[in-house]
Amino acid sequence: MLTLIIGNKNYSSWSLRPWLAMKQMGLEFDEIRIPLYLPSSKPDLLRYSPAGKVPTLLDGDLTVWDTAAILGHLAECFPEKPWWPEDKAARAMARSASAEMHSSFVPLRTHMPMSCKADKRVSGLAATEQRALDADIARVKQIWRSARQQFGEGGDCLFGQFSIADAMYAPVVWRFKGYNVELDGLEQAYVDAMLALPAMQDWAKAGLAEVEQMAETDGLYG
Repeated sequence: MLTLIIGNKNYSSWSLRPWLAMKQMGLEFDEIRIPLYLPSSKPDLLRYSPAGKVPTLLDGDLTVWDTAAILGHLAECFPEKPWWPEDKAARAMARSASAEMHSSFVPLRTHMPMSCKADKRVSGLAATEQRALDADIARVKQIWRSARQQFGEGGDCLFGQFSIADAMYAPVVWRFKGYNVELDGLEQAYVDAMLALPAMQDWAKAGLAEVEQMAETDGLYG
């Protein structure tokens, strides 16, 4: 039995990624939710993860931490599932886009922390901060448009059918929605399709029911 250790569903974007992928791939797993940024959070997390962070996957005697490592491990364990696009060119782009999301977009993470409850616009940033945020938003839109235009046939996700790339960008869907980012028709259609996924709706329902409140200055969100 697989067990996924996650943080708050309203805030923990890194937790959302493997959780959503596992749901979309039809995997059975238990989840343990550990609220973040409480005095008890770090000791509780260290019970499961040597890094003391979420997400962490328990697979029998194995402990796998970090979102990319978890998704890679699951793809090896369940190779029959469509983790990546079948087409070689699409797969290469999906992997590149996923890696870029994993390693980049610090201004986006900093100034637009994920929250299923958000309904506002970013304001009050210094000019340099706003330019950096705008550049991140533009780059995400470019990735989405390129994926949909080149490889989007056969479904409503980035590469047609749901893949790891969609899991990696799922928190950005919540960010763009919550901060009312202006989107064109293609981009909005992708956001709408992602929000319509039953798993995304289940995640949001649980996140909206959470009572913990975190200050946006508590740290970076993935």
